[in-house]
Amino acid sequence: MLYQLYETQRALMAPFSEFASATAKLYSHPLSPFTHTPMAQRVSAGLDLMHRLAKDYEKPEFGIKTVPVNGVNVAVQEQVAIEKPFCRLIRFKRFTDETEALADMKSQPTVLLVAPLSGHHSTLLRDTVRMLLQDHKVYITDWTDARMVPEEVGAFHLNDYVTYVQEFIRHIGPEVNVISVCQPTVPVLAAISVMATHGEFTPRTMTMMGGPIDARKSPTAVNNLAMNKSYEWFENNVIYRVPQNFPGAGRTVYPGFLQHTGFVAMNPDRHMTSHYDYFLDLVRGDDDSVDSHRQFYDEYNAVLDMPSEYYLETIKAVFQDFALVNRTWDVNGTIVAPEDITTTALLTVEGELDDISGAGQTRAAHGLCTGIPKERQFHYDVVGAGHYGIFSGRRWREKVYPEIREFIRTYNTDEQKMDLGGKAPAVAVKAAPRKAAPRKAAARKTVKS
Repeated sequence: MLYQLYETQRALMAPFSEFASATAKLYSHPLSPFTHTPMAQRVSAGLDLMHRLAKDYEKPEFGIKTVPVNGVNVAVQEQVAIEKPFCRLIRFKRFTDETEALADMKSQPTVLLVAPLSGHHSTLLRDTVRMLLQDHKVYITDWTDARMVPEEVGAFHLNDYVTYVQEFIRHIGPEVNVISVCQPTVPVLAAISVMATHGEFTPRTMTMMGGPIDARKSPTAVNNLAMNKSYEWFENNVIYRVPQNFPGAGRTVYPGFLQHTGFVAMNPDRHMTSHYDYFLDLVRGDDDSVDSHRQFYDEYNAVLDMPSEYYLETIKAVFQDFALVNRTWDVNGTIVAPEDITTTALLTVEGELDDISGAGQTRAAHGLCTGIPKERQFHYDVVGAGHYGIFSGRRWREKVYPEIREFIRTYNTDEQKMDLGGKAPAVAVKAAPRKAAPRKAAARKTVKS
């Protein structure tokens, strides 16, 4: 019933939102006589803020049309490589007439970026994709809003997520390098582990960023909620049926609006301050700050519904049973055994100030992947970065991306492609001693590839 009430409220607020937007423009347009009335800027700013607080946020576009490749701007086109009921595999195809740039692009490594299915759309990784495209061929998982999937298609389970990832890896081929951000670190590790157990090829590298591989370590508020509430509590309190005005009517989901409420509730003061600053920036005419605020919240406020079975199984497997670290996770008849991975290089990345995946949760992958030689294992702590800072923003661009780029490049040389026995190349051997160098600003060690 809550979902229906929310949709009713949203429908009632829509006309008010549009009226607020139109009136705000009436008090700010240079040709309008209302622009010259007292307090016009404040009235316009207040109405604009009301519009943004009341409006409905649709899924944003990636909007990546060009990227620089070795100093040459090349065109980018989104192509659907595989379309599944709950996910599309998107390839960002690059085009250019420049011979040298084209030769460079053909020789660059291929990356599969696995986006989270945890509330936000895959466009949240827009900055991640944009940087990766400068030096890589890039694919990304674009998860479908569950309310848009007809109920007759069937359920989507956590193991289906694992199966999807395996299919995408097989489609791209042995040259793939996998990067998983946040939630997918767990099912991606499971997918690669099962492939290794079955004797299939595994990716050249896997990079895991800010994910709950072992949620017992440094539990955050998000972890504590999942650990302290029972499976039945989640089933009875956060699962609802999609209303009749969507294609997925009748499907049980964890609604996006509930997730968004949870996101905001984690840092309410920060969001209130941000909106007040937005109001002041409108009054001052600070267009750059206004655009920055709008871009962030256009993405942050756009959420999707998750299939209920997938969400509940993730809660149980990852945060309650710790099935991955306890070796009890059965994927279609195969126990997930990360120790079976032997030829894939591993890099884990954590943010020093991450309040979603605590310190050590991602790094725990190294203790599970015992079949990977130590010289192929690397960890990088991002000083001063929160959860979003490890894959978006200045710290991502200036600190994290160079580490990932060099890590992937190291294991995609001609020599490395022929090295299937686990012996590290010279570059990796030189980098390994950095494991022992303690970071002065924190107790944890920083190991760079």
